[in-house]
Amino acid sequence: MHIAFDAKRAFLNNTGLGNYSRTMINALSRTYPVNSYSLYTPSKGENRYYSAPAGTDVRLPGTFLHKRFNGWWRTTGITAQLKKDGVELYHGLSNEIPSGLRKRKISSVVTIHDLIFMRLPEFYPAADRAIYRKKTRHAVDNADRIIAVSRQTGDDLIELLGADPDRVRVVGQGCNPWFYEQAGAETLEHTRKKYDLPGQYLLYVGTIEERKNLLTIIRALHEHGIDIPLVAVGRKTGYFSKIREYMDKNDLKNIHLLHEIENHDLPAIYQQASIFIYPSSYEGFGIPVLEALNSGIPVITSKGGCLEETAGDGGLLVEPGNPDQLAEAIRQILDDSSFADLLVKQGKQHALKFRLENIIPELYNVYNECLS
Repeated sequence: MHIAFDAKRAFLNNTGLGNYSRTMINALSRTYPVNSYSLYTPSKGENRYYSAPAGTDVRLPGTFLHKRFNGWWRTTGITAQLKKDGVELYHGLSNEIPSGLRKRKISSVVTIHDLIFMRLPEFYPAADRAIYRKKTRHAVDNADRIIAVSRQTGDDLIELLGADPDRVRVVGQGCNPWFYEQAGAETLEHTRKKYDLPGQYLLYVGTIEERKNLLTIIRALHEHGIDIPLVAVGRKTGYFSKIREYMDKNDLKNIHLLHEIENHDLPAIYQQASIFIYPSSYEGFGIPVLEALNSGIPVITSKGGCLEETAGDGGLLVEPGNPDQLAEAIRQILDDSSFADLLVKQGKQHALKFRLENIIPELYNVYNECLS
């Protein structure tokens, strides 16, 4: 089988969609090496985030026109190149596929990560919503199979976009296998010194944007007198100005913000945290929760939506945006070591469901459905 991937985000995105793309490509090419795998991207990004694994080849725009207008190439011009290259199945790893695949008799799968832009439109500019809706609608209407990364996302696709339930398949996400192993004492100490981590800390990992409610965590700690440092790892957005204003107003010194870190350091950062906190209002899957479960630390996350699916029995659930509930949950874990240990045990067991050795065969079965 000759399988092609939309690999733009694998090479050019260092966060969620990029991590998903890299993890899936690496695992598929390793698990099923009999196939040919081609990675289509407008640029390698100087391999800053990704080097293609053995057994795959990278395909860039081939003509001057395609190089000059690489956005058009990804959505339209690429189809002729896919046919010429003998591609049998195309997987759009991040919510979109090019036009004309059916006409060229190329099977297609698209992974839809979320419809947050429809569920919470107030967090997106109107122009962005229009673009996301157009691309997602095209993919949902034209792909042979639609991968939803959670049951919640699958339900959203059917409810909000009228997706054909017979073409929707729920295949959860896996996280990087880095998180499966306990880091050694030397690595833990090196990471602590490298990022000047406190001796004890609570942890948040994710883009610093409004719907993820980092300010709720900070309010819970300050307003309830919980004197433990918070380490927040993530890219800043305009929402950070609200956080900075609150921190300055209340003279908060115990908030450690890490904007740029090396991905391979993340497991050691997780593993040294007392609690992982992720009170997001809405997600498609919530990969940081899975990373925390595999890292063996207690998790606090949000009631409702997909985060309950991702956390399972390993998560203590609170209403997102409620600092009082969050503070109570933090104290419950800190004050009851037996309860904390139970969360960790249940979390590790639940996380096995999303191990790549389980996820990848499910995804590969979807590929075979398309071709049969």
